[in-house]
Amino acid sequence: MSVALGLRVRFAGLPAPGALETLAVLALAAIVGPWLLPFAPEQPDWAHASVAPGLAHGHLLGTDAIGRDVLVRTLAAGRISLAVGLVAAVAALAIGLVYGAIAGYSGGRTERAMVAALDVFAALPFLLIVVLLLTLFDRSLPLLLAAIAGAVWTDLARVARAEAARLRRAPFVLAAVAMGASRVRIIATHVIPQLLPLGAVYLGLLVPHAILVESFLGFLGLSVDEPSTGWGGLLAEGVEEMLDAPWVLLAPAAMLVATLLAATTLSDALRDRVDARRIRQ
Repeated sequence: MSVALGLRVRFAGLPAPGALETLAVLALAAIVGPWLLPFAPEQPDWAHASVAPGLAHGHLLGTDAIGRDVLVRTLAAGRISLAVGLVAAVAALAIGLVYGAIAGYSGGRTERAMVAALDVFAALPFLLIVVLLLTLFDRSLPLLLAAIAGAVWTDLARVARAEAARLRRAPFVLAAVAMGASRVRIIATHVIPQLLPLGAVYLGLLVPHAILVESFLGFLGLSVDEPSTGWGGLLAEGVEEMLDAPWVLLAPAAMLVATLLAATTLSDALRDRVDARRIRQ
């Protein structure tokens, strides 16, 4: 557990620089760590099955029931969870910003129809639908990314719509209308760029949300296929070994919690900075 304990994460009042530093360390450890350690994620060490964390046998965070190194598996799983979460969050960001910008700037019947559609979409038990889709169809990475992005974009779309409706009466937008710019051009070159600071704030919320959804699906066995696995898959395995080898559960749980806490704290700091900027303007 040396990696998790060395992150310098203060669980109460974590400042934004500390949150950014934590995310950077976690990402770097997940990317580089498995290459630096002497074990492969799926390499069993039958002589040291279910051993507790220690230095004598070389397994710093212990091993699971078949001798696989918990530290290496946790870091390798971090690659999957962080990559899937980030890509799905960026996709959700694009969908939410574009949808909200179109709805907010269009106004009238178009806005009302898009908001109604958004309400219906948000009311659906989307996680249940995602589980059904991933169960009925062959699992694939594009389907997984689309499912996670579809589950987390609606809140951003609502906020982006309200902001775009405000921008509809902004002087620079009215000037573009007077100069004969098309609606598509105004949305693409004036409205969406003004929504990017809002998007940066929400990206900090979308990433942990997407990671959490991926971990939930992984816990159910519906994320990426074996032998690759994310933190959710490791949590599912850890629950099965919780009584005999609790470290198998604690290591991925600690990294998941640290990631979610740091990302959320960073998002809060960005939101405060954006709000302060708006007040000055």
